[in-house]
Amino acid sequence: MSRFPVENIRNFSIIAHVDHGKSTLADRLLELTGTIDKTKNNKQVLDKLQVERERGITVKAQTASLFYNCEGKQYLLNLIDTPGHVDFSYEVSRSLSACQGVLLVVDANEGIQAQTVANFFLAFEAQLSVIPVINKIDLKNADPERVEKQIEKAFDIPSDECIKISAKLGTNVESVLQAVIERIPPPKAHCKNPLRALVFDSTFDQYRGVIANIALFDGVVSKGDKIVSAHTQKIYEVNEVGALNPNEQPTHKLYAGQVGYLIAGMKDVTEAQIGDTLYLHKQPVEPLPGFKSAKPMVFAGMYPIDQSEYNNLKSAIEKLTLNDSSVTVYRDTSLALGAGWRLGFLGLLHMEVFNQRLEQEYNASVILTTPTVPYKAVLSSAKLIKEYREKEITIINPAQFPDKSKVTEYLEPVVLGTIITPDEYTAKIMMLCQARRGVQKNMMYIDQNRVMLKYLFPLNEIVVDFYDSLKSLSSGYASFDYEDAGYQTAELVKMDILLNGNIVEELVTVVHKDKAHSVGKVICERLKDSLPRQLFEIAIQAAIGSKIIARETVKAYRKNVLAKCYGGDITRKMKLLRRQAEGKKKLRKVGNIEVPKDAFIKVLKTQPDK
Repeated sequence: MSRFPVENIRNFSIIAHVDHGKSTLADRLLELTGTIDKTKNNKQVLDKLQVERERGITVKAQTASLFYNCEGKQYLLNLIDTPGHVDFSYEVSRSLSACQGVLLVVDANEGIQAQTVANFFLAFEAQLSVIPVINKIDLKNADPERVEKQIEKAFDIPSDECIKISAKLGTNVESVLQAVIERIPPPKAHCKNPLRALVFDSTFDQYRGVIANIALFDGVVSKGDKIVSAHTQKIYEVNEVGALNPNEQPTHKLYAGQVGYLIAGMKDVTEAQIGDTLYLHKQPVEPLPGFKSAKPMVFAGMYPIDQSEYNNLKSAIEKLTLNDSSVTVYRDTSLALGAGWRLGFLGLLHMEVFNQRLEQEYNASVILTTPTVPYKAVLSSAKLIKEYREKEITIINPAQFPDKSKVTEYLEPVVLGTIITPDEYTAKIMMLCQARRGVQKNMMYIDQNRVMLKYLFPLNEIVVDFYDSLKSLSSGYASFDYEDAGYQTAELVKMDILLNGNIVEELVTVVHKDKAHSVGKVICERLKDSLPRQLFEIAIQAAIGSKIIARETVKAYRKNVLAKCYGGDITRKMKLLRRQAEGKKKLRKVGNIEVPKDAFIKVLKTQPDK
């Protein structure tokens, strides 16, 4: 590693919308530089997780060091392949902190999509060099000239800077490496300064402990050095350092400007904080800025199917949150489901992938409840403010939603959504956005037949099924991306679900006043289908305060008391029916409804259609 001075190092990321060919381009770059052998099996080489290969998407940003000879000079190129889905944008922003430039990949067939725009502005704000790459020029319907004009109009990048390639066939990929060397600046780092290394990712190995991915901003780190974590102030001895090539390749030292991995005997998952600065013992330095902590957009309850599995699940969640630091974890308990956690995710796909990784990597099966969003309430009295120690409280569990009498106003999270669609679907999409309480902020044509719409949405309206509705309305052509836009006042109500007059705490939901009736009706219908019949009638009700807004009834099992009556007077039959009804009434008063766990799971796992 000492053969590469700082001026011969280039650190870059590949960013793009979902399915525009980032991982395929990474495969070709690895082949071109001789990092991996050329075989037909080279598909998604850097996507190492089972969930990534099954779904065909990148979930974790992956690093690889490439050695490339250009004009007689040997260059070290550190490549980071990033995810493209909006739920994993935190991975992208973390990866960009270790880079000086990016390859912005755009599909020659589909053109600029919503996540292309979002990722470009992430790189632009980080003041990185952007190299536009137009991929998939081998496709029958590819139109690279149209995409060049889109890039020029949307990002103000001259069309002659775009590189046209086919990553699948390897066409013109060599020119991408040339552009990386010519257009991306080397890192501003000095080997003579004391060590300063940024931890931008980490994984947990059962035998070796925490493996930290580091970017060296200054100094040198070698095996046997004593290092200190700026976050915990603990001292560690470096057991191993190396480069990722793309598998771990141990080396004696890592130098300033390089990217690699480090193992230092960190046994506890809480010790390797992402964004932490490492420095040499007795040579303290100013810590690096680190990262803005990820802001969870969706919360869901997670409980073990069997309470005896609680400790195993706890350990699995701790190890997985080390690898995926954007998940926030709070302890929670439920009367029906027992002890568990309330987890915060960046989106619905993020939640599904986390659950799938728990099952595949740790063999843990769990119950996941309906996703909810974090609301806020502004307290009204000084006594309550003193009790909660703040005027504005955040509510992540609907059961803890405060009463209207204690609150001056409720706030709900809002997001600024960007939709890019062919113009023939604009009217349908606008109607969908209005039905989801969206407020239009902007509308712009990025070329003759493609429109970019910007809407302000309440987060709880788009979190569950908005993306699916958008795709089906636009025949799969529209793309969607959103970013946090703070909170706004809203008319929110807490809706209780009652069984024979008793509140079921697990089914409490927070809804907008206008949608309360339809949501309540759907939950009652679902419960009616899930609950087993009893010897007495069960009334399922949705209520806001004392007002019942929806009701369903599970009929009681009945014995045919008239079977022995053949003709005769009607009063005899009426007497028998009246006596049966009185018995049922008594049973209903004393009867305890045991709601089976699978009935809860059915209702909790599925969000009512809005």
